[in-house]
Amino acid sequence: MNDLITHVSDAAFEQEVLKSETPVLLDFWAEWCGPCKSIAPMLDELATEYAGRLRVVKVNIDENQQTPRNYNVRGIPTLMLIKNGKVEGTQIGAVGKRQLTQMIDHAI
Repeated sequence: MNDLITHVSDAAFEQEVLKSETPVLLDFWAEWCGPCKSIAPMLDELATEYAGRLRVVKVNIDENQQTPRNYNVRGIPTLMLIKNGKVEGTQIGAVGKRQLTQMIDHAI
């Protein structure tokens, strides 16, 4: 578990994500999701590589159902880049690191 990755609840979402002064890479995931587990090491790497410029935040969709509903999450993993409270990019499924870094670099 990477200390640079924050797990947030529905209750903390607005404060931790929408009001964040740093862009946020948001990962909607679940414990039972194989593709979610397969991208976890890549998210650890990104959290380290972009430390100070980007926060990686995870929302467990089983424990927090309101936030995924608000963002129309239909499949997981769903990764969203949120900057200044707005969604700047979305990737659905287990994507490669290059695809994700392109989305991040474009937004930050």
